[in-house]
Amino acid sequence: MKIRRILFTEPFVAKLVEKELPEPGYGQVQVRLAFSTVSSGTERAKLTGSRSCGWTNPEAETAIFPREGGYSSSGVVTALGEDVTDLQVGDRVAMFWTTHSEIVNISRENVYLLDGVSFEDGALFHIATFPLAAMRKCHLELGESAIVMGMGILGLMSLPLLRAAGACPIIAVDPDPTKREKALSHGADYALDPFDPLFAQKAKELTGGGAKVGIEVTGIGKGLEGILDCMARGGRVALLGCTRNADFTIDYYRKVHGPGITLIGAHTHARPQQDSYSGWWTQKDDMEALIRLTKSGRLRLSSMIEETHSPEETPAVYHRLAQDKTFPIVQFCWGNHKK
Repeated sequence: MKIRRILFTEPFVAKLVEKELPEPGYGQVQVRLAFSTVSSGTERAKLTGSRSCGWTNPEAETAIFPREGGYSSSGVVTALGEDVTDLQVGDRVAMFWTTHSEIVNISRENVYLLDGVSFEDGALFHIATFPLAAMRKCHLELGESAIVMGMGILGLMSLPLLRAAGACPIIAVDPDPTKREKALSHGADYALDPFDPLFAQKAKELTGGGAKVGIEVTGIGKGLEGILDCMARGGRVALLGCTRNADFTIDYYRKVHGPGITLIGAHTHARPQQDSYSGWWTQKDDMEALIRLTKSGRLRLSSMIEETHSPEETPAVYHRLAQDKTFPIVQFCWGNHKK
């Protein structure tokens, strides 16, 4: 069977191409996609050939292409592989670690039923588990102040999750005024410019002496340095953003050691594979928690989607992604689905 998929064929070039898809193998589920979400930071790095993202040969001089993007999607089950007995053809599902493809074969372990939840929400859940895990690792408590550095897709998604968890106040930080406005509409109580000379002073005033929890999403040294200036003594900072270089010149004695700051690695792979415990939940448990929160009406991440595109618009969408640092939250609609 021939299907369409999005492929980064060379640096800065994305195309909609065809490939052969076999029948699902043992323990696999075949799903026809309804929506897939663009993860702008990761996919920009893959598209542009960043050494820090998607290299299969660490000794190579240049990035290896072709590369695939997309890992958070939703759709309808169309076929079941051997030994899959707890799903049915026609089931509506959310998935993680997929690709931007018309139809995918994926391990049963990466598929979750979407009963009562929209496809649009479902296609956001995998990405949303990243900031959710960062929050858990910081052991956020009801009423604690929080600050998020960087309003890309992960930073923006942090805001409604922090609000649902009871953080107060929530400060969003980004140099772009448009992103700061978005942040205020998605759950932030305040939005600050990190280049404001009074930035740290304002953050500490708004939080009564400094934020208890920080989520650093930029992945750059200046971002970490900036958020450290805003923390309360004994504060906890999750390093959520993937660092694309090693240019970190932090005064660790004054900004970390002295005030007793805890720095926490929060890459999504740094989580238990089974048996969640306090602050450290499995991917499965986080996905199911997001489904429950959405089904109950306490969370609606789909309200954050800014643009929906057809896969035929792939070249134009990724041309924008490569050039535009304010790229919106975008989904591809693969058609053939019901609300």
